[in-house]
Amino acid sequence: MFTGIIETVGRIVSIEKDLNNLILHIESPIAQELKIDQSVAHNGICLTVTAINDSIHTVYAVPETIQKTSISTWSVEDKINLERCMRLNDRMDGHIVQGHVDTTALCTQRIDRINNWQFTFSLDPSFAHLIIEKGSVTVNGTSLTCFNVSPNSFDVAIIPYTFEHTSFPNIQLNSLVNIEFDIVGKYITRMMELNKIV
Repeated sequence: MFTGIIETVGRIVSIEKDLNNLILHIESPIAQELKIDQSVAHNGICLTVTAINDSIHTVYAVPETIQKTSISTWSVEDKINLERCMRLNDRMDGHIVQGHVDTTALCTQRIDRINNWQFTFSLDPSFAHLIIEKGSVTVNGTSLTCFNVSPNSFDVAIIPYTFEHTSFPNIQLNSLVNIEFDIVGKYITRMMELNKIV
């Protein structure tokens, strides 16, 4: 489980194909603090550390992950957000994040202002019921508040600290990002669907 508060930004140093799977090698300041079998969120995708070599750790992505996330669009030298799983005695500064990406969204607008940035993301209307005005949403693993919510899009505003300490500077028009909706909202929606059936 994660909070959506990004610890650091990693750099992809190499990507290998293993049949239908991907093996990624990522350089970061926290690599030597990681452990084999540890869960780490990579742009919001929960992946297991399989190897560590100095400042580089390795993760493995299976077809389900490749199909449901933006990982297939990643390239060598790309910067990605990294967050280790939360500790039970930590403050929860973001919101409950599982690292289970629900869908991807496309950046359709980026407005660069003085000391703040506004991004618009479009997504499949079938997910409209999972996002609300001023609700929590995770974009590439970052816990954010959404606004200007419509049936097929939403906006987020980024403050300077977040912009400087995440991979948001790399998000441009038509960039594909990972989206995870608020787990509380997903459970409520599921319960309402089941009650309709009953």
